[in-house]
Amino acid sequence: MMNVFFVAVIILGAFAIFDLVVGVSNDAVNFLNPSFGSKAASRKVILLFASLGILAGVTFSSGMMEVARKGIFHPEYFTMPNLLTLFMAVMIADIILLDTFSSKGLPTSTTVSVVFELLGAAVAISLLKINQDGKSLSLLGDYINTNKAIVIIGGIFFAVIVAFVAGTVVQFLSRLLFTFNYEKTIKRYGAVWGGAAMASVTYFILIKGAKGASFMTPENVAWIKGHTVLILAGITAVSAVILECLLLAGVNIFKPIVLVGTFAIAMAFAANDLVNFIGVPMAGWNAYTEAAKAADPATASMSALAGKVPASTGLLLIAGMVMVLTLWFSRKARTVIKTGVDLSQQDEGIENFGSSFLSRMIVRGTINTFAAVRAVTPPVLRRAVASRLDTSCYHVETDGEQRPSFDLLRAAVNIMVASSLISYGTAHKLPLSTTYVTFMVAMGASFADQAWGRESAVYRVTGVLTVIGGWLLTALVAFCLAALLAIALFYGKMVAGGVLLLLVVVVLFKNHLRHARKIEEEARCEIFNLRKVTDINQAVGDTFSHISSLLGMISESLSNSIEALFIGNVYVLKAERERSENVRKWTNIIIANTFKTLRLLQKKGDVKELNYLQVVRRLQKIANGYAEITTASFEHVANNHKLLLPEQTKDLSEFNDSFKDLMQDVRRHISARDAVDLQSIRKQKDELKKLSESMQRSQLVRIQEGDSKTRLSILYFTITGNLYMIASQVCHLLTILESSFNGVETVIDDDND
Repeated sequence: MMNVFFVAVIILGAFAIFDLVVGVSNDAVNFLNPSFGSKAASRKVILLFASLGILAGVTFSSGMMEVARKGIFHPEYFTMPNLLTLFMAVMIADIILLDTFSSKGLPTSTTVSVVFELLGAAVAISLLKINQDGKSLSLLGDYINTNKAIVIIGGIFFAVIVAFVAGTVVQFLSRLLFTFNYEKTIKRYGAVWGGAAMASVTYFILIKGAKGASFMTPENVAWIKGHTVLILAGITAVSAVILECLLLAGVNIFKPIVLVGTFAIAMAFAANDLVNFIGVPMAGWNAYTEAAKAADPATASMSALAGKVPASTGLLLIAGMVMVLTLWFSRKARTVIKTGVDLSQQDEGIENFGSSFLSRMIVRGTINTFAAVRAVTPPVLRRAVASRLDTSCYHVETDGEQRPSFDLLRAAVNIMVASSLISYGTAHKLPLSTTYVTFMVAMGASFADQAWGRESAVYRVTGVLTVIGGWLLTALVAFCLAALLAIALFYGKMVAGGVLLLLVVVVLFKNHLRHARKIEEEARCEIFNLRKVTDINQAVGDTFSHISSLLGMISESLSNSIEALFIGNVYVLKAERERSENVRKWTNIIIANTFKTLRLLQKKGDVKELNYLQVVRRLQKIANGYAEITTASFEHVANNHKLLLPEQTKDLSEFNDSFKDLMQDVRRHISARDAVDLQSIRKQKDELKKLSESMQRSQLVRIQEGDSKTRLSILYFTITGNLYMIASQVCHLLTILESSFNGVETVIDDDND
């Protein structure tokens, strides 16, 4: 019997490694966003500081391991088999939940997830145990420490509101002091401000990071708390002197502040959040070893787990190494970090979220509120503040991948405010989540920096609401999923365990594929993004190169959709419909690039402006027609309507082949930007038009004879009409291209195409 339980403990240990990987992939956003977003140093240097912080923090984690054993439930009411079942359910749920969030690029709280998984599994096992023993359900309160969950839920809302407000206020005041052109003002106030920032970070290390270390005796902790003001004043003074020396040496002091802060938050993360990943497996091992001492291990009391059980330093260091390796090599960690950085970026960029009713209401309400405040603010004060917050002074020298999303001042504020809030919460035993605090401070700081302008605010707010909604959903899903898994393991035992292991493998594999597609889509977005371009020839060439790539994707997707429609493959059609949303996004990026090119042409005094305005019009029509085909095809098959008639399939197949040939020829000309044989292209388009008209006449006959019902007819005309419209617009684009390189403007009538 004990051999079976030993295998369960080994499986828990394996789960710990998986949980470390998926957990760190999600939590890396907490301590890497400020340094990555501001490009405070090279990626390797930033990861080095974070890695050192993690390795320092894991050795201070032993005191935190108690949470998994006794923080949520009372172990003396459970047996070893009960606890192993509970812990197995928690680990499976945690791996699935965190990996799913990471694959979608959404940061969530590993603390909330593991606490509510423990709560859900403990409630399920407790109820089953009470029912099995024939006792009253009113005894559930003896098994569960429900106060813990209530306190954490309160901490969620506290962290979200307070962190956002604090980040907004401190960033606003700091920007007033330094302005967006801080190269001059940093010499005046930088040392003192930096000293305060370093004091908050250092105090954060003492209070939050090292409180579980063996050398931090209760007397040490009490002394630190009793002399907080003295410690902060001393650190501020010493740091200010050092930073002033660095300023005189020509060093940007915000860089060391951000890097030291990265070390501090990484250290605190490892010291306090490591329990979320390995606390449960270690508790399982403790339960197994305690049960092995009893005459009947299956019924032995687990009351010993209620006491203090030391953690192995060796195991903690191994866990730290796994975390460090994940930090360096996890692609999902980069995806989660990118979400936070993109929502904070100062300039307009690719928005990863759409708009929603709630976000529009919030933005509209905020605009009206600020308008009311401006109306009652004295003009002198309004002009003074506006001059200090002039975003036109914001500029960076680098471009491309090295272009920072925000400046070092905001990165330093993010570090300073997050450190201060978490230190304060820890000192007063408030359940602050590292994820919630760091994320909301970053959002508040970006809001104060006017990064959420009229053109991007609604999308940024939607992104923030999505992340916050994910946090709330984490608690509910974690509780329910762990409870269901615990019930399955309680009754199914080894068989259920095997099935659930297979489920974990399947979910991880599907998430991997989903994340790979997400990375590919983001890479395509980057291909289309011109960022800041000053070379007119490069801008023109890149724009048409991007158009060629876009047309290739549309042609491929349309062929996939039509072929999937023939056989009723709803999965392919769903994927192509989702791709159409990405293509619409890419189209908007190319249109934005076209306007950038247009501005360059205006500065140069070029005569080809009208051509580029027409490019915008054609691209919009192509994207709309493509989306209409993919959506109509998917909805037809998803609603289980009849498939196309054999005659319709034959006609569409022939039309699609001719359409692909035309698209290929146009793309070849656009890519090469060589002499264009417009006569040949127009001939192909005319042949498509004749084929389309012939197909429509044949379809009318089928309708008259009753062979084709209404839904089939609508779908058929939707596809043929839009395919020809796209072909016509593509030919217009090619005409515009030729005229553009010949240096003339072209006006093209739609001629009812």
